[in-house]
Amino acid sequence: MLSALLVMAGIAIVLGGVLGFSAIKFRVEGNPLVDKIDAILPQTQCGQCGYPGCRPYAEAIASGEADINRCPPGGEEGIRKLADLLGVEFKPFGGGTVLKPKSVAFIDENLCIGCTLCAQACPVDAIAGAAKQMHTIIASECTGCELCVAPCPVDCISMKPIGENIANWKWKYPVYTLAQAK
Repeated sequence: MLSALLVMAGIAIVLGGVLGFSAIKFRVEGNPLVDKIDAILPQTQCGQCGYPGCRPYAEAIASGEADINRCPPGGEEGIRKLADLLGVEFKPFGGGTVLKPKSVAFIDENLCIGCTLCAQACPVDAIAGAAKQMHTIIASECTGCELCVAPCPVDCISMKPIGENIANWKWKYPVYTLAQAK
């Protein structure tokens, strides 16, 4: 019995050593610039930029294949942060994306059948509800990506534009630092 335990422990130590060596020897280095760009993007994975998610878009920006101005959920603030990080000039929205007014999803509770398809499609978990129960949108979490609209079999989800008020108003003109203003 004791010899079997020692044999198993020996095998575990050898395999652990092989795995540790392999992890060091064959480690894949990631591009730190891609990680920084990806950290700035909103992580909605909505595809409005033309890429299947935020990470592929970050890789395209880092390689020079895509402009910094294609992410509607990131807004102008995201474009400014990307421009600062990359040392390039700020560009307004463009590159094939259509800038839509900021909106939030709305579920017509009378039509909702509780199928959960919208909740499964939501990349930021902004939809609350259970199977066979009415669902609702958590408006403060909704990014307006519209990914929940298409899967709904009863078309009970619509996008409602958010009116501009004190809570969501943004300064529309460039913000300059003191050094830039001189």
